[in-house]
Amino acid sequence: MISLSEKIEEYSERHTRELSNLHQRLWQETHEKTSSPGMMVGPIEGALLRLLVRLTAAKRVLEIGMFTGYSALAMAAALPEDGQLITCDVNPETSEIARRYFASSPHGHKIEIKLGPAKETLKNLQGPFDLCFIDADKQGYGAYYDACIDLVRRGGLIVLDNMLQSGRVLNPADPASRIIAALNDRIQRDERVENVLLPIRDGIMLAYRR
Repeated sequence: MISLSEKIEEYSERHTRELSNLHQRLWQETHEKTSSPGMMVGPIEGALLRLLVRLTAAKRVLEIGMFTGYSALAMAAALPEDGQLITCDVNPETSEIARRYFASSPHGHKIEIKLGPAKETLKNLQGPFDLCFIDADKQGYGAYYDACIDLVRRGGLIVLDNMLQSGRVLNPADPASRIIAALNDRIQRDERVENVLLPIRDGIMLAYRR
């Protein structure tokens, strides 16, 4: 039997503007060739990211955590022709999958891959960015948030994925959940942002830079 929450997600997906056929092929290949396909944001969150890029009229986007490129492709589609998306990742195998799909996309020329530890990459980036998306190793989330606060423009948006940790933030016992729960608390107290935590998929935190 399909649970109510699964039925609601399926219904929501059917009533969300679809991503590209390229995304469907990338989804299938990621499931076939990687050990953790659940790291992809999925069609609903991908569509949300695309819409957030449009709503902020973004021209420059920073992504920390690319995986096979699903979210980067979604956001790049909403950028203007001269827009730029810089995406960071450490995995050469999954990055190679992303490169192939970027090369097949009419928006791929907007995407620049920075391969290597994001903490080092961020030291050499120049802002401002209009939107920053964080979806990488949870141990680094605090440092990534701090870097994005400095790199995003006032009136820009920071988006953080996996901020509910499958509900474990309610009683955080493992290291990743404790890190994310502490960051949720810190963002809630941060007067530099206006924030909302959305219970979509594994929790999406939106932090508007005042």
